[in-house]
Amino acid sequence: MSVSFSSTSLPFSEASSFAFQRHPHLCSNPHTVASNNFHSVTYRGRLALNVGGGTSLCRRFRGFKLWVLERLNFQFQSPKQPKNIIRFESNLESSGLSNEKGPVSDSSSILRAPDDKITSMDSPSLLQTGLSATPMDVSRKPSLCISVIGATGELAKSKIFPALFALYYSGFLPENVGIFGYSRKDITDEDLRSIIASTLTCRVDHQENCEDKLDAFLRRTYHINGGCDNKYGMSMLNARMEQIEGGSKTNRIFYLSVPQEAVLDVTACLSSTAQTQTGWNRIIFEKPFGFDALSSYRMTQYLLSNFEERQIYRIDHLLGRNLIENLTVLRFSNLVFEPLWSRTYIDNVQVILSEDLTKHPGRYFSGYGIIRDIVHSHILQTIALLAMEPPVSLDGEDIRNEKVKVLRSIRKLEPKDVILGQYKASGGAKVDTCLNGLTPTYFAAALYIDNARWDGVPFFIKTGLGLIKHQMEIRIQFRNVPGNVYRECMGHNMDRAVNELILRDVPDEAILVRVNNKVPGLGLQLDSSELNLLYKDKYNMEVPDSYEQLLLDVIDGDNHLFMRSDELEAAWNILTPILNEIDKENISVELYEMGGRGPVGAYYLWAKHGVRWVED
Repeated sequence: MSVSFSSTSLPFSEASSFAFQRHPHLCSNPHTVASNNFHSVTYRGRLALNVGGGTSLCRRFRGFKLWVLERLNFQFQSPKQPKNIIRFESNLESSGLSNEKGPVSDSSSILRAPDDKITSMDSPSLLQTGLSATPMDVSRKPSLCISVIGATGELAKSKIFPALFALYYSGFLPENVGIFGYSRKDITDEDLRSIIASTLTCRVDHQENCEDKLDAFLRRTYHINGGCDNKYGMSMLNARMEQIEGGSKTNRIFYLSVPQEAVLDVTACLSSTAQTQTGWNRIIFEKPFGFDALSSYRMTQYLLSNFEERQIYRIDHLLGRNLIENLTVLRFSNLVFEPLWSRTYIDNVQVILSEDLTKHPGRYFSGYGIIRDIVHSHILQTIALLAMEPPVSLDGEDIRNEKVKVLRSIRKLEPKDVILGQYKASGGAKVDTCLNGLTPTYFAAALYIDNARWDGVPFFIKTGLGLIKHQMEIRIQFRNVPGNVYRECMGHNMDRAVNELILRDVPDEAILVRVNNKVPGLGLQLDSSELNLLYKDKYNMEVPDSYEQLLLDVIDGDNHLFMRSDELEAAWNILTPILNEIDKENISVELYEMGGRGPVGAYYLWAKHGVRWVED
């Protein structure tokens, strides 16, 4: 049996300085396993590396193995050395030889040239693409590379890069991490660094070595001009990442900060060209995840044809808020709450998200609206986390299994239980010209979960844009005390005497518990007061941005706050009947003033279900 190695040729001008040394004996036998078994020949002006014959299998393989090990441990020369790569295609599998992961595959195994300027034979060379050759310290090869696709966009500049630097500064990223920005702009590494530098800030509660950390982060940030052809661009991205990785085992994360219409093309090119073969690959998508149930299903099937489910992270920055993270902690780590968490004690649940817009959403909302953007992901995910059964563990898949059960149990939405609104253009009575037709900017609804825990408990949604204030909270109202002997001491409004658990994120993060107590003094008068845990008073620390939390979850492989494909489908099934009615113009859209409290119809909806509308 023989082992043959096919040679891969290199341009002679690039490879002529690549010299091979003789190696010492591999074992105690007197035979010399020398590198002269590997000799170069010139063929049609190109240098080719061949393996000599005439020796035994043991000597030839051991000599090859020793040559590989010495090449991988070779001390790199000046960064101005030629950019070389030598690729061997082996038939080791057919000879019964295997590596630590099993039989050697048919794919090529890459041996790095000593200057760490790596190209792929399947990709344009760095010389051809014009990528800059940044000197790399051999001891600082990255174990993690993060690529931001759409690096010059507003989201990347204002959120993604600052979140990555915050993680780097706080020690949650490897010191030698590689950050790659991919865009269609013809800019250099230094140009990208200048663009993002002004948006990077250090923690206010610890600013030690801020400038040093900032410089180190920027030095590890690179730009790739993808041009107009994503397939060619992704091959350049892969080549640049391999160059920086230097042949080490590296994991890769790809953050797609691109328009929805570009997602499929980018993912296809990324899947076939830019994934690493030595570690794991994870890909992050921004919402909305499709326009309707059909488009979302097609997108999901396309993604799953290129990636495995465990690689896909559908990100919604609102789910990275501390309020959401605290839901399961409060429920499952406090005995005082868990026994009360059912229809027996809870009267209703209200999820409120309102925004005061200083500028109009414009073109974005004209296509998607608040239902597809906020309700489909953030609101329904919040309800699922709040209402789910205890998972068997904190593993992401166990939590997502329970969330999808809740979503599948939500009753079909009826138009009579939905209020839609659209804000007026400022200074006039007409609809904002940026919005098309019935595009809603306000949504209120009463949802019911048909299972044993929540049967008959209404879950109220109230979310809108252009309202009087920015507010994000969850209000859990408990039932009245049966046969309350103090009812005559409460005054005429018994509704104000109910106990409430309020989880507030905006304007000030807090946990409030509303209880009844006696007013000090003579006589017997009861008052409803709040036990207040205000985070800014209790914890003297800066709350991380939600993008930091979610990016760290992706790095750690924690996917419980990211929608799985079956969750995505279940959420669309809840909202599709309402979206169909909107398309048929069977649901009226109520106009409301910019800076007001929203449609009046929402007040009637609450009253119809016997719930008091709470206005602070």
